[in-house]
Amino acid sequence: MNRSFVISVFFVLILVASCKKDDTLNYLYPEESRPFYEPAPFGMTFIERGSYVMGAEDDELQSFNTTLKRVSVEAFWMDDTEITNNEYRQFVYWVRDSIARTLLSETYPEFMITEDDFGNFYETPHLNWQDPIEWNNPDFQLAMEELYIPEEERMFFSKSLDTRKYTYDYYWVDYKQAAKSQNRYNYETQTYEGSIINQDGEEVPISNRSSFIFKESVPIYPDTLCWIRDYTYSYNEPLTKQYFAHVGFDDYPVVGVNWHQAKAFCDWRTQMMNKYQTLMEAPSVHAYRLPTEAEWEYAARGGHERTLYSWGSYYTRNLPGCFKANFKPRRGNYVADSESSTTTMKVASFDPNDYKLYDMAGNVAEWTSSAFNEAAYENINDFNPSYEYNSSPDDAPVMKRKVIRGGSWKDVAYYIRNSTRSFEYEDTTKSYIGFRCARTSFKDEFRE
Repeated sequence: MNRSFVISVFFVLILVASCKKDDTLNYLYPEESRPFYEPAPFGMTFIERGSYVMGAEDDELQSFNTTLKRVSVEAFWMDDTEITNNEYRQFVYWVRDSIARTLLSETYPEFMITEDDFGNFYETPHLNWQDPIEWNNPDFQLAMEELYIPEEERMFFSKSLDTRKYTYDYYWVDYKQAAKSQNRYNYETQTYEGSIINQDGEEVPISNRSSFIFKESVPIYPDTLCWIRDYTYSYNEPLTKQYFAHVGFDDYPVVGVNWHQAKAFCDWRTQMMNKYQTLMEAPSVHAYRLPTEAEWEYAARGGHERTLYSWGSYYTRNLPGCFKANFKPRRGNYVADSESSTTTMKVASFDPNDYKLYDMAGNVAEWTSSAFNEAAYENINDFNPSYEYNSSPDDAPVMKRKVIRGGSWKDVAYYIRNSTRSFEYEDTTKSYIGFRCARTSFKDEFRE
């Protein structure tokens, strides 16, 4: 046999062997070898990755607005409507019930599950959500006394739950501080180096991994008094009493929620979704979160560039002359764009944009995750841009500004433009600010 022929066959075999996938991982990690497809999240719309010119690209007031910057954003999901009263109320009820079950477990141990079906004790006991809470049971009420309004504060001697005590606790990791070069883990000394700014705004040495973990305790009941606080000499008491609590407003956007409360809702939604995924033996999902300012504008444009409004036009009316969003089209005329409401409207009352997103202009303005800075466009990256800042309690108010987008029912047309950016302080609540969630996607790989 020819020597050159043998050598050729040898190299061909090597090439074939190198092209064959190593099956070792299939035996070691059979679950990870399965193909993954991302299911479409309920109530969310898929936004493909892309690029656009961020800012007032074609506007006679451009010089007075912001600079322009072409940016690219990764694929993500976004709620097709703003979070409604009904959806946020589910969060409130879950927090209420979790506090109630914790208090009940101190008297009735069956409300806390400490062991599995085989008698093995859990390292971390968890609440029993199966047994119903008998709210009218006097013994139960006595066990939950801390959750009720104190007797001296009750109106008409009625014993009712104290919504001021509905607090949601969660943890988050400050990856930005953990990623700093000076904060790296030293494998030789088996310790962390550097320092970190804690939640009190103090610079302290890094002790261990827990230094990067922060705890948030957020009172989550909406501020219903914002309807009165926002408007002097205006009769809004019916909205204060009923807007969040009454089923007649179920499909209206939730308001009176500050930036911290919106973030807490996103965390709760993530926890609920991942618990379901675990139950179904499915992989966890990306976290629900507030969209960045860049994501929000990209989604609002609906694939169009050089248009003022989310419906891809320079005008606020359609051809028959009807308004395309819920805003204040004329001075003092809040009903010009609606025959049924002077304030908010049911979500999805107007046509969606070309990304199938509703109310990206008007109805209520929306929180984003981005901090507000006049020079943000000049400093942000052009890839997944996001300007963020975690304020400390002692920070000046200017450091607590967060970007809001989309304009609201009480705003003139300028504020419902795609490119218009405004701000509100993260710890304030308004009757015209709500939010919607976003979620990063897995590289365009999903199925309906």
